Amino acid sequence: MNLVARVFVFGFLSFLFTTPVVAQERLSAIRAARLIDGSGAPPINDPVVLVRGDTIMAVGTAADVSIPSSAQIIDLGDFTILPGLIDCHVHITGTPGDGGDTQALRETEGHGAIHGVVNAKITLETGFTTIRNTGSNSYGDVAVRDMINAGVIPGPRIYVATRGLGITGGHADINGWSPHVDLPGYAEIADGVDEVRKAVRRQVKYGADLIKVTATGGVLSAGDAVGAQQYSFEELVAIVEEANRAGIKVAAHAHGASGIVDASNAGVASIEHGSLVDDDGIAAMKANGTFMVPTLYALDFIIDEGAENGVPQYGIDKAIAIATDQRRQLRRAYQEGVRFAYGTDAAVFPHGRNARDFGILVEELGVPPLEAIKMATADAAELIGIESQVGTLVANKWADLIAVEGNPLEDIRVLEDGVRFVMKGGVVYKDNR
Repeated sequence: MNLVARVFVFGFLSFLFTTPVVAQERLSAIRAARLIDGSGAPPINDPVVLVRGDTIMAVGTAADVSIPSSAQIIDLGDFTILPGLIDCHVHITGTPGDGGDTQALRETEGHGAIHGVVNAKITLETGFTTIRNTGSNSYGDVAVRDMINAGVIPGPRIYVATRGLGITGGHADINGWSPHVDLPGYAEIADGVDEVRKAVRRQVKYGADLIKVTATGGVLSAGDAVGAQQYSFEELVAIVEEANRAGIKVAAHAHGASGIVDASNAGVASIEHGSLVDDDGIAAMKANGTFMVPTLYALDFIIDEGAENGVPQYGIDKAIAIATDQRRQLRRAYQEGVRFAYGTDAAVFPHGRNARDFGILVEELGVPPLEAIKMATADAAELIGIESQVGTLVANKWADLIAVEGNPLEDIRVLEDGVRFVMKGGVVYKDNR
């Protein structure tokens, strides 16, 4: 074979094996009665979503979007299409009742990873195609994220905080045991500016997409007050500086008022829970553009079902003590213009109930249904930093979408158990039409 022929053959084979197989990617046209695009805009009637491979190609009415003859038609009838939902506060490797009880004595990191595999599938099939995992007692969340990304197991897109950071004796530590028993909590324990800088670097080293910091006390922890500030302002500033240097954001667990103010002023991206936010906290969050991730249903579960699910009595007592203030103060924060991103604290309650917060947002905080959906789509995507890829149904974004039976603008609670169709990255993971 002469040189020209060899060059031709080599070039042909290179073309054959390296050219993207766009022509071979499945083309789907998804139809339904209505579509909510996640931006806060009114719904579209008689919509078509055209998907090629893992990408949305076009969105519009049936009159505006031409459907190629080669497209597979997925007709969802009287359903409503929405973007895949986003939960910004999940513990994917956790199970109810493990926040301070004896589970750490009985289970290993392997147990957590296996819990994560099961919980990821449940979460995806209930309509949440993206989550932030805001803390784990190991690096099991990294393994679950990586196995999902590799296509080994089904699950949502996961952005992980790995172990996070907490103070000695604080909410993220495990207290009440003999000093001779060293149990891992839901964070790396780090005190002082130098230690927290090193801890942030360690979490980044081992795969963190964001940093979770425990700024105040919490509900499911022994020996600390829910509202008490735990990290100082100087420590919080150091954590944010170090995380931002690595190009990632910080989420701050904060129920208490002073911790919310200091964390917001230190530059965290979000306040998780925010139960006791006051006027100063609302002002600080608005001034700094800090998101509130409210986790509303978790308290209801602890109060109503905690005892039968292994939640310690001190956790139930704390939940009862702050429940009324939580609803009142978060309603005020929303009404006064604090930006909210949807998050639930799933694992405090069983995974799969992630949509329970929608009803509380609408019925108790006064959030219009369309705005509540936006909190779990466009706004949540912005908080995570992936708004250019997901969160709204527009051309050139990931083909992450769900469909529910009925109209969530008439009854927001259809999102709780009405999800019948789930597509993530153009792949259908659930179709119960």
